[in-house]
This record gives sequence, structure tokens and C-alpha cells, in this order.
Amino acid sequence: MVSCEQDAIEGPEPAAPLPALSAGSLDLNTYVALGSSETAGYTDGAMFKAIQNFSYPNLLSQKFVKAGGGDFNQPLFNDNNGGLLLAGTQIIGPRLIFNGAGPASILSVNPGATPTTDIATNNPSGPFNNMGVSGAKSIHKLAPGYGNIAGVPVGLANPYFVRMASSAGASILGDAMAQQPTFFTLFTGLNDVLGYSTSGADDLTSSLTPVNGPPGVGFDGTLAALVSTLTSGGAKGLLINVPKLYNFPFFTTVPHNPIPLDAATAGAVNAAYAPYNGGLQAAYQALQGTGLLSADEVAKRTISFSAGAGNAVVIVDESLTDLGAINPAFAGLPKYRQATAEDYILLPASAFIGTLAVPGNPLTVNGVAVPLADKWVLTPEEQLKISNTIDGYNALIKGAADSAGLAYVDADNYYNIIRTQGLTDGKFKLTNSLVTGGFFSLDGVHPTARAYALLTNILMKTLDAKFGSNFEASGNLLDIGDYPTNFSPAMQ
Repeated sequence: MVSCEQDAIEGPEPAAPLPALSAGSLDLNTYVALGSSETAGYTDGAMFKAIQNFSYPNLLSQKFVKAGGGDFNQPLFNDNNGGLLLAGTQIIGPRLIFNGAGPASILSVNPGATPTTDIATNNPSGPFNNMGVSGAKSIHKLAPGYGNIAGVPVGLANPYFVRMASSAGASILGDAMAQQPTFFTLFTGLNDVLGYSTSGADDLTSSLTPVNGPPGVGFDGTLAALVSTLTSGGAKGLLINVPKLYNFPFFTTVPHNPIPLDAATAGAVNAAYAPYNGGLQAAYQALQGTGLLSADEVAKRTISFSAGAGNAVVIVDESLTDLGAINPAFAGLPKYRQATAEDYILLPASAFIGTLAVPGNPLTVNGVAVPLADKWVLTPEEQLKISNTIDGYNALIKGAADSAGLAYVDADNYYNIIRTQGLTDGKFKLTNSLVTGGFFSLDGVHPTARAYALLTNILMKTLDAKFGSNFEASGNLLDIGDYPTNFSPAMQ
């Protein structure tokens, strides 16, 4: 008979129990979130039920309820197709999907995925804790009647707010304050530059909200009115600033030089631009000594194509000298030049460049023989104007947070890290690459569900540092891997 003894196997020391979740000095009983698309939970060019459940305010509320938070109500859509109807007529299209090559409408692969949410009939009852309204600028949060359905056809009301407004004359801020919030988040300012930027700085389509002006006009007056009202009942809150445009793949994905040409086509296009180039030289000779047209501008405006890949698109640049205004003899010289790496070619241009302006005529290629209009491009001068405006907003947001004792998130810094090196949370690293980066959805501007989870973690860490809560130490941060980066075309 044989016997043996086995020494006890020692395992790792048991982990110390995590502390109980504490809200610190926060009263989370009634949380109201104000903002625009990013607050509402917009992704892939649309709002739909699944992404609303992944909005950062809703994700926050699920943690807040463990620390004394109350119910959190959202104006959920009727489907997962996205888009809106007005009395049966589509006014906003459905969401985007990835078709293997790039973003495309869900209808291209699933023709039955049409919108079913009708603002005339599918409006849930409030009040709503998520007061994020897609498309709303800061000034719209103060505007009575912004949710009046009668104003939608003429652009005086917002169809998303129609679904939420307590009455036809209500304002976003008024409906928020009616709930007597004890805590709020405010992410505002991005839409004050976004419409202008995504339209190529076309003043006829949209305009920048000026940095300074009274409430309802300037960003400073409007922000002051929002913050003073939101804190008037003693509520604490968190302000989020505005990221710069170069962080968004909508502005940086399409290269300035995507045109491949064979030798014959390059020669034909160069011949077509020869009169324009010759006219520039004639204008330069005629204006020498006046300082009205420099040799550098002539070189910048001269157009030349070569055989092979890497040809830059031709664009209209409104900042160029108006030669026709100087001398009527030069009126036939438009403001054309080829793009450089400093220009932002907007994401929708990827589907337009290379198409034919005149079907069947190979000499009318858009971006080559036919220059890209202003709406497809942001020039360096336009970018600087927008960047300076964002700087003005962000200084005001930081100042308002400091003055009112509110938490502050520098979203611009986080977005910049995502762009330059990627941001790691748990096992996942998110970058700003379109489709593959994981942070930006298919529209190139709005976050994915996984990115909303990442933002939620950032907000909870910020609250911990400012108000003494312990979301991170108590193990309440989100595992961002639990949240998707894309949605199936079959999801309806």
C-alpha cells in the first residue's frame, strides 16, 4: 500500500473588495442632458432606437441609478431604420451602412428599411431627460416654438424637437428646467460651426454663430443664459467643449489628389486649361508693379495634369483675387486652382469626384474638367475662420465651468489624442479612421456606440475628480468592448 501527501496549492491572493459606489457631493436624482446630435445618440447619419439606448446620457443614467439617480426617459424612435416622416412624407433619410467599399444608404442593400417614425403621429410622451436635439445650435435651446410642427416645412422648427416638445411654444431649455434637474450635462457649440463647415463654408447654406453677442445671437450670451438657468436651482453639472474639425474624418478622409489619368486624357485636359493658364500669364504681365496679382498666386492658380496617379482635383477658391473686378478684360478668368494637402475635401465629394457633369462626355469629369464647387471643399482660410471661432467658444465654456464650479471635459484634447495616436480603454484602442477606427461612425462626424461608451467613461472619471464620486474605483466604468462599432443592414 502506498500513500502520499500533497502540499496545498496556493493561488493568488483574493482581490480586495471594491468600495461601494458613492455619488460624492452629487445629487443625481434628476439628471437632464442638453446638447445636440452627440447627446441624442446620433450615429451613421441618423437617429434610431438602438443607438439611442447607447447615447452617453443613457449610459450615464444606468450608473447614476446605482447612486441615487432616478428614471431616465428618452424620445425613442419607432424603428432601427432611422429617418423621419412628416404626415407620411419622408423628410430625413435612413441610416448608413458599410457596403464593403464605403458608407452607403441602408436602402441600397435593404430596400424595405424605410423610415416609419412620423413626427405627426409617433411622438412619445415626456418629460424627457435626454434633451439632446439633433441639428440644434446653442441659440435654438432658448427659442420658443422650436418644436412647433407647423414651422418644420419652412425651416423654423426642428423635427426632432417636435417629437419631444411639451407644447408648440415650448423651448428646449424650458422643458429641461420644468423637470427641476439636480444634475445636468451640457455639450453645446459643435452645431454652431458644423452646418457651416459641412457645407464648405457656404454662407448661403448655414452660418457660424458669432462668439460674442446677446443671448440668442452670440455664443457668449447664449452660454451664459444656459448655465445661469441650469444652475439656478442649485444643480451641479458638467460642460463639454468643442473638438476641432481636423479631428473628424468627414474633413480628412478624402485625399486632395485622387485622380489617375492616362497620357491621352492628361493631354486633353491640359489643352482645355491652356487658355485659362495663358490668361493668368497675360493678367500677371498687365498687372506687374501694381501689387494686385503676385507671381505666387499665378503659380497657385496654374492648372496642370500628368499621366499616372496622384493628380490633384481642381476647385473653386473664393479667396483668390477677382481679376474681373480689377479689369473687365480678365472677367473670363475664374477663381480656379488645384487642391493641396492643406485643403479639406469633404467626405460626400468621394462619391462625386470622377462622375460626369454631362453624361457620356468624358471631357466633363467633375473635379478635373469641371472644378469642385465651394460646397465640396474647406480652404485653409475657411478652416482658420472656423478654428478661431471654436477657440472662442472653448475659452467661454472653460470660463463658465470654472465660474460656476462645474466639471469640465476637454473633448477637443481627447479627440486630438484619438486622431494622433489613438485612445485605449481596456482592451480596445480607438482611432479616427473612417470605418476601421472604431470611434467615428460612417457619417464621419458622430461617434459609434463604442465611442459613446468611451465618452461615458471619460465623463465618469471627470465627475470623480471634481465631485468626489467613485465610479472608477467602485468598478463602475464600462467595458467598451460590450458596445458595437457598426449595425447590421438587417436590423430594423
